Amino acid sequence: MPEKLPVVSGKETIKALVKMGFEVRMGRGDHVVLKKDHRVFVVPLHGTLKKGTLRKILKQAEISVEEFNHFL
Repeated sequence: MPEKLPVVSGKETIKALVKMGFEVRMGRGDHVVLKKDHRVFVVPLHGTLKKGTLRKILKQAEISVEEFNHFL
């Protein structure tokens, strides 16, 4: 059975992605741009990310839910 998406904030998501080797490129307003190799994407700094938003971020980062949960 696939692992469930956690309920996390934008800041928690960024912390986990930085642990995975992504670097913060810039922040403007309530959005932060992250980059690693050819993968560039935006993470909103919302209090709680919606499931669809988090799933899209993980897809763009080419990360599985299991791997993301491990770094939280």
